[in-house]
Amino acid sequence: MMEEVSTGTGPVVPAVAKREAPPAVAHPAEESEGVSAELDKDLLCPICMQTIKDAFLTACGHSFCYMCIDTHLRHKSDCPCCAHHLTLNHLFPNFLLDKLLKKASANQISRTASPVEQFRHALQQGCEVSIKELDTLLLLLAEKKRKMQQEEAERNMQILLTFLNRLRDQKVNELSEVQSDLQFIKEDITSVERHRMELYRARDRYSVKLRMLGDDSSSRKSWPSSVDKNTSHLISSSLNARRGLAAGNLQNKQVNEKYGVISPGQQRKDSLRGSDSQCINQSGLSVARKKRVHAQFSDLQECYLQKRRLLANKQHNQQEKDKSIIPREGYNEGLADFQSVLTTFTQYSRLRVMAELRHGDLFHSGNIVSSIEFDRDDELFATAGVSRCIKVFDFSMVVNESADMHYPVVEMTTRSKLSCLSWNNFTKNHIASSDYEGIVTVWDVNTRQSVMEYEEHEKRAWSVDFSRTEPSMLVSGSDDYKVKVWCTKQEASVLNIDMKANICCVKYNPGSSNHIAVGSADHQIHYYDLRNISQPVHVFSGHRKAVSYVKFLSNNELASASTDSTLRLWDVKENTPVRTFRGHTNEKNFVGLTVNSEYIACGSETNEVFVYHKEIPRPVTWHKFSSPNVNDSDDDVASYFISAVCWKSDSPTMLTANSQGTIKVLVLAV
Repeated sequence: MMEEVSTGTGPVVPAVAKREAPPAVAHPAEESEGVSAELDKDLLCPICMQTIKDAFLTACGHSFCYMCIDTHLRHKSDCPCCAHHLTLNHLFPNFLLDKLLKKASANQISRTASPVEQFRHALQQGCEVSIKELDTLLLLLAEKKRKMQQEEAERNMQILLTFLNRLRDQKVNELSEVQSDLQFIKEDITSVERHRMELYRARDRYSVKLRMLGDDSSSRKSWPSSVDKNTSHLISSSLNARRGLAAGNLQNKQVNEKYGVISPGQQRKDSLRGSDSQCINQSGLSVARKKRVHAQFSDLQECYLQKRRLLANKQHNQQEKDKSIIPREGYNEGLADFQSVLTTFTQYSRLRVMAELRHGDLFHSGNIVSSIEFDRDDELFATAGVSRCIKVFDFSMVVNESADMHYPVVEMTTRSKLSCLSWNNFTKNHIASSDYEGIVTVWDVNTRQSVMEYEEHEKRAWSVDFSRTEPSMLVSGSDDYKVKVWCTKQEASVLNIDMKANICCVKYNPGSSNHIAVGSADHQIHYYDLRNISQPVHVFSGHRKAVSYVKFLSNNELASASTDSTLRLWDVKENTPVRTFRGHTNEKNFVGLTVNSEYIACGSETNEVFVYHKEIPRPVTWHKFSSPNVNDSDDDVASYFISAVCWKSDSPTMLTANSQGTIKVLVLAV
């Protein structure tokens, strides 16, 4: 039935009229349940509100559990229901109510209890059962028990079979993987043996050629020169020596010692001795490198298998796409890649100190170096920190001059403590700084004056970075949750990115002026395309604390540091995590991060510098700073930490600084 609802303003959508529900008719079972519920309430003890047990009736006509009313009358002398005067002498057993309660209990059991419970209850109530009936019941129960045991055994067997099948599949997969790995290893062993034999043959050919050249040179006669009569005399002496004249040989030796000229025979002997010592040195180096392989064998094994499997999968996919591709035997790409890793990883075993200098004066307590950076040509390096000044040093002077005190070639005073530096990759004399007041400044090192000052950040600016591809662009990040992109040709920011947490670090992709990586206190790295800043291209998650540094190893490889004491490597092309590095300690301070094409280095709150190979998750080597002040207490020494690090391009040399203001030039050594 439809009716139209009118509101006085026009027709509206018809609504379905509500029908009156017919009066509910109670079901007989529901009626009986209702009566039973009322009856159950009457069977409750007014004191404990439970079903009456051992019912007793009072003189005033109320029934209670005997224990309940007895306990009550020991303290009071009235009825709990009507307050009538009562004593223990006014209590009488209520046999009728006990009988009703037993029947009610039996009915309750019959409705809710299982057949076994009902049978047990019937036996407890004295139900008469014959021996024959008991035998029949026992047979039924025994048969039922055997059936249940059989079903339980079948279920257990099914569970065991499921487990074994899964275990078999897992082990078959592992066996297949191991067999595949063994095949890779066999192929690579054959390839390496073949390549090694080729190297041996080539070495033998070169040895024969060198020997022939040596014999030819020794058999030639050197004619006297009018320029130096002494040299002519030496040559004639050496010729006499070859003719077997002992006296001439002695004279030749004396003259040679006087004038510093060495005869060909002596040259051959010295060369043999040198080659012997060189072989000994090479043998020792080989043993040391093998020890490094054994020390981190599991990590190297994982690296090898990962590269080998990846290459095999690529080749398989290519063969699936193009059936005409024929696999070639020999030194494959995966093995060559791993050999490069193995070579660079085992090449160095320690960090050697090349030079050391102090950043601050002895009377200044704030000597923490927050940032240290090489210029475009690795000729100059700049330092900055809480001492409110930028100092520029000549690297060659620091390394080559053994002075007690190294002085900067340029020093520029700033208004506030500095957090970060970044050299311009195109304009050699330009360097940018960020400070604790949120000011981003571009300096001219030649004139020692600021070129541009940007004061839009509202809080401390932690990071600044010049673009490697666009010389006029730079980016900064601050505690005000903002990332700002600047142009040295404009006084105001070009772009603003609002974030949801403090910005700890920013970095341009070295191959693009449109992409930046932003490390934040939200434990994540946000990778942005500046052509569309509405949302990041990708957000890399994995760190458990604030991301303090981000650095690019290449256009696709990004390294990050966090106060969770880990470094992480990411692939910004595939948007995937690559590797996690552990070994250093970093829980609260900025300890520095620097990268080159192969190595990642960072500081530690243990006052140590750690170096990692990008393919291996554990450190290659580390170096501990010692305290220059012998009077420092253990607590003071424990509070020192590395505060800045910087590689010298792709060389094994790097700059390091700590919270005391000590700067060291370190180099990777064997």
